[in-house]
Amino acid sequence: IPTTVAGAVRSATRAGASLLTRHASGGAAMMTAAAEAAAAPNAPRLLAVTVLTSMDATELAGVGVTDTPAQQVLRLAKLAQASGITGMVCSAEEVAALRTKLGPEALLVVPGIRPAGAAAGDQRRIATPGDAIAQGASLLVVGRPITRADNPVAAARAILDEIATVS
Repeated sequence: IPTTVAGAVRSATRAGASLLTRHASGGAAMMTAAAEAAAAPNAPRLLAVTVLTSMDATELAGVGVTDTPAQQVLRLAKLAQASGITGMVCSAEEVAALRTKLGPEALLVVPGIRPAGAAAGDQRRIATPGDAIAQGASLLVVGRPITRADNPVAAARAILDEIATVS
């Protein structure tokens, strides 16, 4: 609820967090309360989570959303922006459209990153690191391709090398 979310933002500020996610599906009042709390000095930058990368159209339909993931992401991102949140979490499939709609100042964070040939696991909407950056991602979230690699340092370096070829 809005009051609880605002309190959480204030707590994260005291803890020194630099980024904090909020689910955009929580609605305008909740996001506005979070944005107002984040107006304090040293508050974390807020990111609105749009549609989880583990969800596709079938998963969305299962929770009553009949639009495509891209349509739902855009709807939630517009709502978040109108509520004062300029950072979004979205899949690489939507990042180019959001970059166009929200502009260059938007912070677009993309999970579901999988190097070429890596298993998708439970992710539905994935991209390679290079593809996500080329589409307009600001930051990438990479988990299992690094944490479950035989050599996590080498896996991370390979991802950084791929990104460097795009940037």
